[in-house]
Amino acid sequence: MSDEKISSSPASEKGFNKNEIPIYELPSDTGENVLVVDDNEYTEEQFRRLKRKQDLYLLPLMWICYGVQQIDKTALGTMATFGLREDTGLVGQQYSWLTTVFYLTYMCFEFPSNFLLQRWRMGKTLSIYMICWGFVVLSIGFAKNFTHLITLRALQGLFECCISPGFILVIGSWYTRKEHASRSLVFQSANAGFGVIADLILYGIGTLEYKDESKQAWRYMSYFLGSLTIVVGFLCLYFLGTPSEVPWLTPEEKRMANARILSNQSGHDRTGTKKWKWYQVRECLIDPCFWFAGANAFLSSVPNGGLTTFGSIINKSFGFTSLEVILYTIPRSVTSVLIFVVVGICNTKWANLRMYFMGAATIPPFIGFMGMSLIETTEGTKWTKWGMYFITVPFVLSLFLAWTLIPSNLPGRTKRTVTSSFTFVMYCTGNMVGSQIFRSEDAPKYTRGVVGCAICFGLEFLIICLWRLTYVLRNRRRDKAMLNDGLTPEEREAQGRLNGEKDLTDFENPHFRYTM
Repeated sequence: MSDEKISSSPASEKGFNKNEIPIYELPSDTGENVLVVDDNEYTEEQFRRLKRKQDLYLLPLMWICYGVQQIDKTALGTMATFGLREDTGLVGQQYSWLTTVFYLTYMCFEFPSNFLLQRWRMGKTLSIYMICWGFVVLSIGFAKNFTHLITLRALQGLFECCISPGFILVIGSWYTRKEHASRSLVFQSANAGFGVIADLILYGIGTLEYKDESKQAWRYMSYFLGSLTIVVGFLCLYFLGTPSEVPWLTPEEKRMANARILSNQSGHDRTGTKKWKWYQVRECLIDPCFWFAGANAFLSSVPNGGLTTFGSIINKSFGFTSLEVILYTIPRSVTSVLIFVVVGICNTKWANLRMYFMGAATIPPFIGFMGMSLIETTEGTKWTKWGMYFITVPFVLSLFLAWTLIPSNLPGRTKRTVTSSFTFVMYCTGNMVGSQIFRSEDAPKYTRGVVGCAICFGLEFLIICLWRLTYVLRNRRRDKAMLNDGLTPEEREAQGRLNGEKDLTDFENPHFRYTM
């Protein structure tokens, strides 16, 4: 690490002025020199045109992909209201275990999948995984019993495990740190936005059962969702990937795309060119922010697991029919999309707001879950309880915005991979716990599970406050040390970019500053 040299920089002994060195070569761990292009070689107008092209090709497809995986994952709750449990003979906690086993295999294969994403072509890996889980979702429609269902859900968790961390890595390889939150929120808004479209389609499929009781509507839902996933997966084979992988950029545009993200100080996008570094793993274990990221993922995912599995069932317990449950989910989804738009715009215009939004997003759901648990269920209170359920909608922001901090605040390929894997392992663990704290004997109110979710939001708020305070103090210490380093601002910026290309971590790069 310390013996790496800049092969073509005469000023490398002190750092260097970025205006003097537009292009340089950096030795990589594979022994080959990596060509690094300085962003001063291109104009702002060229970068703007490239960014528009990136947005046009990537964001709509990522939005559809993320929406498809979310509805594939959560449609089980809708299927349950249309007879899945009765038709397959599920009893006791067997229905809960369908969610638990999904996140169990998701968790077990999280680290291997993340490693594969870093070592092989990221776009191809994501596409193949997506096609595979599409066939699994399609097969759920043919399930006859608990054994069939739990096997298919286990396979679904295996193949879906790389979509969220993979998309976060894709965003990090295309966009600057200032753009990470807004671009990530675009595809994450499909969590609700695509849900509106899917809910209307599932509503139409659900009416089949009302016209002909012999038709099991949940099976047709599975056929539709599985087929859609397979088609989208094949589209991803061409369009999805890092700048170095995709065929729709010219060689010059690929160089420009890599130059545009030099300011991230996190290195180039080429997978498989950086060795695994065990000292960065050890660095994760002594970094409090590593543990904050995992704790935040766990605490926000316990309610997520409960709502994913039991949200539709809880709504139905308020006194609504199965079709009404689908229709009344749409206003919640639309509100979620609007919140994502507002938060995305704010994060684009003003810096360091992400963690403020994360903390604020835990307060309404805390109130909503407490309201659902304390208000009696009667015909006169069903809309009040639905209102309590409605205001839980912002809770996903505390999870999704935390994910965007991974590419923004973690230079060092190994450290980023380990932190991402740990975060998503805790995400899976929280979802498994969330699906199990809603016990069948507590139906239909599930009071213990609802109160447990409210407690998680309270603890999560405290974690976010400590996490942000850590970043603030680190930035202040670095700013103070910078006053005596003898470098100009331009030299610090250039040296920070160089450190990023050398695969140094945030602890090793004194010129790196944390985004909040």
